[in-house]
Amino acid sequence: MQRSQQRSIRRFLIILLLVGATTMTQSDAAEAAVPTACASLSSQIDAVPTGPVFLASFPTVTEGPLHGAAFLYDNAAATLALVACGKPEKARRIGDAILAALGRDRFWHDGRLRNGYAAGPVGDGPLKLAGWWDKDKNQWLEDRYQVGSDNGNMAWAMLALLALDRAGLGEDYRNGAERIGRWIGLTADSRGPGGFTGGTFGHEPAPEKLAWKSTEHNIDLTAAFSGIARVVSDGFWRDHADIAQRFVGAMWNTSCNCFAVGTGDDGVTSNPLLALDAQVWPLLAVPGAVDRYGAVIATIERLAVDHGFAYSEAKEGVWTEGTAQVALLYALTNRVAQANSLLAAIQAQQTSNGSYYATSTPSLPTGFTLPTDPTKPRLYYRLPHLGATAWVALAERRFNPFTAGSTLPQSHP
Repeated sequence: MQRSQQRSIRRFLIILLLVGATTMTQSDAAEAAVPTACASLSSQIDAVPTGPVFLASFPTVTEGPLHGAAFLYDNAAATLALVACGKPEKARRIGDAILAALGRDRFWHDGRLRNGYAAGPVGDGPLKLAGWWDKDKNQWLEDRYQVGSDNGNMAWAMLALLALDRAGLGEDYRNGAERIGRWIGLTADSRGPGGFTGGTFGHEPAPEKLAWKSTEHNIDLTAAFSGIARVVSDGFWRDHADIAQRFVGAMWNTSCNCFAVGTGDDGVTSNPLLALDAQVWPLLAVPGAVDRYGAVIATIERLAVDHGFAYSEAKEGVWTEGTAQVALLYALTNRVAQANSLLAAIQAQQTSNGSYYATSTPSLPTGFTLPTDPTKPRLYYRLPHLGATAWVALAERRFNPFTAGSTLPQSHP
């Protein structure tokens, strides 16, 4: 081969390499500019180099009750999402924080968890709880809801720990889930349709025992207790899954093809508020629910708003987390086009770092009141939200957090 030909070939190869490098750089830059939900969760974990960690639920809040608060539910959802994203070793860092909370609470040592903790690395000693300095009262305050123990939130912690166990990361996670579950078992209720009560509210040593019962909580517990029953040979878990599932079934109302959100304090009278998660989650978590309660799909679609879904009949804006929940349900029930449409619409709520705003509007009513002040409405705000980001990741990966896989729950023998 002549030297002139060799030089031409070398120039051609150099051009190819340069074009390839340019393409890769542009691609990498585009990905860096708008990270995926998975990448956003991963980077939040990486921001704390090593050890157990709780992630901030609303990381941009700088004062008040939400500042530095790491809600248990949001962190459990993030754990499940990281497993779905193929990052189990990062997920286990939150799981380790949950185990630390079980073992090193400042007061409780009986299997219960708090609704919220202080965000950040988990050090030695009792786990820190979130709080804020009140200038008017000149004292440090803690939110009475955050220091309490909702059964639904603890059920999500159980689901997260079971997913880590299922990923092969060790039996300590399953043991932790069992410990939580045995405490929740103490709140089984015999009134009306049975089920489990709400948990506790307020500070130690004598928090208020919540007498109402939540459909959403009992959905979560159906899945969590069933998850343990699949791997532990103990009738306790199957029996408790059945108690929770019967309550969910009792909340089904054929006149509206919808689920009530639960009962009042009497444990019997149902609350007819139409909330999105109480309609979506049974189909994701309860064995046979798609066949038995499939008519609820039309009810869910009554809550559609602005190419997404609202929290409840109060509407007024898109609830990002709930819209992702519907997208996942659609994907797992072979409504692929509808699922993809919702996921595309959700991108309008993405922030520059890949996380997601909780809502499309400055404030979104839920239809509920604040547990800490029943005179005020409970609202979601347009803030970057860990729970919303986790659910978008779950929907994008088509990962059902109630089964820890891309499946709907199967009926047990």
